Amino acid sequence: MFRALDRSIRLKLLMVVTITTFAALLLTAAVLVTYEIRSYETSAINDLLTQAEIVGRSSTAALQFDDPVTAKQNLDLLRVRPRIVGAAIYRADGHRFADYHRDVRGDTILPVQPTFAGSRLAGDRLELFQPITDADGRIGTVYLRSTLGLRERLRTYLLIVGLALAMSLALALAMSSWLQRAVTEPILAVSRVAHEVKSRRDLSLRAPKLTSDEIGELVDTFNDMITEVGQRTGALEQANRTLEREMAVRQEAEQALRAADQRKDEFLATLAHELRNPLAPLRNGLEILRGPARPDDARSTMQIMDRQLRQLVRLVDDLLDVSRITTGKLTLRKEDVELSSLVQNALDAAQPLIDARKLRLTVNLPDAPVILCADTTRIAQVLLNLLHNATKFTEPGGAIVLAAEADDGTVTVHVTDTGIGIPHEQLPQVFDMFAQLDRSLERTTSGLGVGLSLSRRLVELHGGTLEAASEGTGRGSTFTMRLPRERLDASAARAVDVGAADAPVHHRVLLVDDNADFVESFALLLERMGHQVRIAHDGEEALAAAREFAPDVAFLDIGLPKINGYDLAMRMRARSTGALTLIAVTGWGQESDKQRAREAGFDHHMTKPVDLEQVGRILASIGEPAARPQVVSGGEMS
Repeated sequence: MFRALDRSIRLKLLMVVTITTFAALLLTAAVLVTYEIRSYETSAINDLLTQAEIVGRSSTAALQFDDPVTAKQNLDLLRVRPRIVGAAIYRADGHRFADYHRDVRGDTILPVQPTFAGSRLAGDRLELFQPITDADGRIGTVYLRSTLGLRERLRTYLLIVGLALAMSLALALAMSSWLQRAVTEPILAVSRVAHEVKSRRDLSLRAPKLTSDEIGELVDTFNDMITEVGQRTGALEQANRTLEREMAVRQEAEQALRAADQRKDEFLATLAHELRNPLAPLRNGLEILRGPARPDDARSTMQIMDRQLRQLVRLVDDLLDVSRITTGKLTLRKEDVELSSLVQNALDAAQPLIDARKLRLTVNLPDAPVILCADTTRIAQVLLNLLHNATKFTEPGGAIVLAAEADDGTVTVHVTDTGIGIPHEQLPQVFDMFAQLDRSLERTTSGLGVGLSLSRRLVELHGGTLEAASEGTGRGSTFTMRLPRERLDASAARAVDVGAADAPVHHRVLLVDDNADFVESFALLLERMGHQVRIAHDGEEALAAAREFAPDVAFLDIGLPKINGYDLAMRMRARSTGALTLIAVTGWGQESDKQRAREAGFDHHMTKPVDLEQVGRILASIGEPAARPQVVSGGEMS
């Protein structure tokens, strides 16, 4: 039978029609029977509930007047309902007040007291508890027990459904036997061609068209499908080859992403390590300065603290510069500058570290002056990064060579060391963000892995290139910077102030900051420079101090209580009748912050921690203050 089932589509079609019809009819019958059962049960419950309400209402007076005889008579009226086999009325305290048994012998066991609320079905038995209430609340409960008689009703209903099911199946079998021949023959022809195509892989075969009805359309569609399959097979093979290439590219990208994620985690760990390193000697230095110390010890301690503070500031500045370049907010301030000046600026900053590690430094520069157009600060920063990098990776006693050469169009600077070198497989990654060549816990070098990446981006912003070369581990490395040699037009050259007065100029300085430690230490430094200083800690105190003190220079924090630094600057500028130089001193150092400071009336913008040399240059550039404003009645400046 099963082999015939495997080979005969006629038998399959017959079985499909028969089984489908039988399943549909059986499901319909099951739904109807289920619905009838549910409807009958619901009807029985509602009927019993109605009867319970009638008994309850008629027995209210009996309960109120404690008349069990009347209540018993009310329950005996249930004999007209043959399916109710037992009933009872209970007082509010749960004791049975009256009962009823259809069996005169009283064999029906009634509950001693109410056990649940509402109705409950248990087999062919239906039970119901219904509260009896009056105006004062619940005074009792009525209990009814009834039989459903569901079996007899279900037996009759199933007999009717069975007869309808048999007649429907017979009709379905007759119709399927008549229709299957017209359907199966063309389909079998398509099946034979499909089998040939599958076994021979010959997409040129076509099925014969025997009819012009829907089966004929099926044959046409089948033949068109074979043609389409032939065309798409070639396209699919090409797509598979393309997908293989794309998968290879995606795998490379995933590997790069995992590597970047690993570098990110290593960077965060390194960042915490590198920020704590300068803090430890700073705290130690503070402890030394708090106790009795010899002048030499104090001087040495302050030099240590100064170096560590500069290292901390440098780490933060590197991170900020990377953020500015990434977001496109870094602006170059180009000017004509001599190469030797840039190199000297970098050497002045790097020399203490070079001397501390006992390295030999050789500098070879062209004899003739080499002028190029560049941002002095940024190119000096690049050279300093390269020197620091060479110093960190060179063992004590090693050598560093800084050599420069120039032709008509390019300036080339080489920084070569005799340090640990760079493995060939790691050369392509040395300029990646957060890249670290030494990842061991006991590594002797420090850094966040942003210096070389930052340096390359700064050089590229100047239109140049920065490259690394090494012959391998232990054989040193060379970093080569190439910059285009160009000059500013005369109209674009930045003016340079000359002829500054030799004698120091002293000013009346107002310091406004809510950080007491910062403002008091800053005031002490300014007083040592010979300036007269007044301190304020919020905006309103600053306005009062400005009226009384009449400063010619004011250092203002931005995040001040009561009046913020921008509003304070505008109000001080509006009330001042003399020359007043306003300097913003804040931790916010983005270009947008500087622009907002200029719009508020500030002459200069400095980011914390302040550089005393920069402060000295700003104060020296202001010149001798004009005649002091006099304080008049009312405290206003005039």
